Amino acid sequence: MQLFPHSPYRSGVALIAAALIGGATSLAATPEEAPFLAENDAAMKKMMADMEIRPSGDVDRDFVAMMVPHHQGAIDMAQAELRHGHNEQLRRIAQEIIVDQSQEIAAMRLALGQPIPPSMSPPDQPPSAGEHVPPTHHSHTPGASK
Repeated sequence: MQLFPHSPYRSGVALIAAALIGGATSLAATPEEAPFLAENDAAMKKMMADMEIRPSGDVDRDFVAMMVPHHQGAIDMAQAELRHGHNEQLRRIAQEIIVDQSQEIAAMRLALGQPIPPSMSPPDQPPSAGEHVPPTHHSHTPGASK
């Protein structure tokens, strides 16, 4: 859904977002960080592109069409943290993000009667082509104990 489909501001905002996303990779502090930043850059670009939808006339379907790539982007970034991060607390949070966002994707699709995608690879392994999120539903509240 385009909030400002014919606005001159839309292209400016897109350019700024692209510059910020692309700039993160070039600011790698170390060569070891470059793969993580490249994965996050790819996840952000895919998420932003996939969130650009043509309105269908159905608010609920449009909401899900935008939220699924948003949640998948969070999953992809959390997987990059698991592959490259070292902080155990952040790795646990990344695991929770993967579970919670996957469950929310499944719940949104179920609410619309859409099929649930097959399971994906383990979160610390690079995803295979065409893999998606596992089904289930759970909502994450920051700061809530598990």
